[in-house]
Amino acid sequence: MSTDKKLIIGLFGFGVVGEGLYKVLQQTPSLKAEIRKVCIKHPGKKRNAPDELFTTDKNDLLFDTNINVIVEVIDDADAAFDIVSTAFKNGKAVVSASKKMIAEHLPEILQFQKETGLPFLCEAAACASIPVIRNLEEYYDNDLLHGIKAIVNGSTNFILTKMFEDKLQFGEALLLAQQLGFAESNPKLDVEGYDAVNKWTFLLTHAYGIVKHPNEILFTGIQNIQLSDAAVAKEKNYDIKLVAQAQKLKNGKVAAFVLPQFVTHDDQLSFVKNEYNGVVIESGFADKQFFYGKGAGSFPTASAVLSDISALRYNYRYEYKKLYYHTPGELTNDFYVKAYVSFNKLNDVPKEEFEWIEEWHGGQDRSYLVGAIHFEKLVNNKWWKEQGVSLILMPEPVIENIELRNLKKRSLELAGIL
Repeated sequence: MSTDKKLIIGLFGFGVVGEGLYKVLQQTPSLKAEIRKVCIKHPGKKRNAPDELFTTDKNDLLFDTNINVIVEVIDDADAAFDIVSTAFKNGKAVVSASKKMIAEHLPEILQFQKETGLPFLCEAAACASIPVIRNLEEYYDNDLLHGIKAIVNGSTNFILTKMFEDKLQFGEALLLAQQLGFAESNPKLDVEGYDAVNKWTFLLTHAYGIVKHPNEILFTGIQNIQLSDAAVAKEKNYDIKLVAQAQKLKNGKVAAFVLPQFVTHDDQLSFVKNEYNGVVIESGFADKQFFYGKGAGSFPTASAVLSDISALRYNYRYEYKKLYYHTPGELTNDFYVKAYVSFNKLNDVPKEEFEWIEEWHGGQDRSYLVGAIHFEKLVNNKWWKEQGVSLILMPEPVIENIELRNLKKRSLELAGIL
C-alpha cells in the first residue's frame, strides 16, 4: 500500500475498543482511512453509528474486494483466528487486538505472513497505548537486549494498588475493579495470570525470537496474595506487582516467567499504579528505558490500533529480526530464583526443595519463609499454586548457577562452617 492509497477497513467488534476506533478515525481525516463495514454479534443493540454500517455476516467484510484492511477487536479467540486466516487468504492486511488468539496461534500467523507477504500488526494486543512491540522490533533489533520486565495487566495492578493503598481485601479490590470496568465479569483470565502470559508469549517473540505456547511459560496471577503479604511488603519497603520477566543469562539462554514479585521503591515498576502498564527494557549500552501508559480502556487501545492502521500506509510489517536474522533465543529452566512463600500450614511447603532458607517467620495465622529454589522445581511441582500458599519473587530474583555457588560458600563462611 502506498501513502496515497485509501485504507478501506472491515471492522470486527464494536465494543469499547471498536467504538473508540470509530470515534478516533472520525477525528483523523488526514489518515485517509474509513470503516466500510462493522461485523457484530447482536444486531438489536443501540449503537452510536449509522445502522447501514453494521452486519452480522462476516463474509460481507472478508469477501468484499474493496476492503483492504481487516481490523479485529473481538474477545472470542477461535472466531478471531478464523477471521484472520480468511483475511490473509483473501489478500487483506490485518490489525488485531486479540492477545489470546495471537498467543495460541503464533506459529500459524507467522506462516501466513511468510506465505502471503501481508502485514499482521498487533500493537494494541500487548500494552494498549505503549508502543512496546514497535520498539522491540526497530530499536532493540540487535543481540544486546539483556532483559525486559513489565506490568502488562491493568486489572491485577489496580487490585494490588487498592490492597496496598486502601488496605482492601483481595475480594473487595476485585469487586471495585469490576464495578469500574477494569476487570471482566469473569475475572479469572486477568486475576490468575492468563491474560499476562498470553501477551508475554508474543512479546518474547519480538524481544528474543522465542516462539512458545503460553502453556510452556511458567505463570500465575495474584489470586493467592493475602493482605498479610502486603503488610510484609510494607515492612520491607516493597510493593507487590504481577511482573512478566525475561532475562538473558550468562550462557546466552533466556529465563522467562510471569509471577508476583516484590518491587523496591526505586524500581520503575513501583511507579506503575492502578490500571496503568509499565515496561522496563535493559540493553547492553543503553542501560534501562522505561515505558509507561494506560494498559486498557477505549481510547488508549484504539490509539494503538490507529497507529497500526497508519503504519500500513507505509507498507510497514514486523520483520521478526530476532527470529529470522539472528539465532533465536532459547528458553531455559536451569537457574534459581529467590522467593518469599507465605502459608497457613507448614506441610503445604516442601522446605527440603529449597537450596537454602534465609528467613523464617512463624505467625499466629500466616507464616512465611524466604529462600532460593531451583526454577525447574517450580515448573515440575505446583504446590505453590495451591490455595493457602502465596509465592512472591524477591527483587532481582534470578540467580545463576555460578552466583549460587558463591552465595552458598559465603553463607557457609558466615556460619563459620568453612
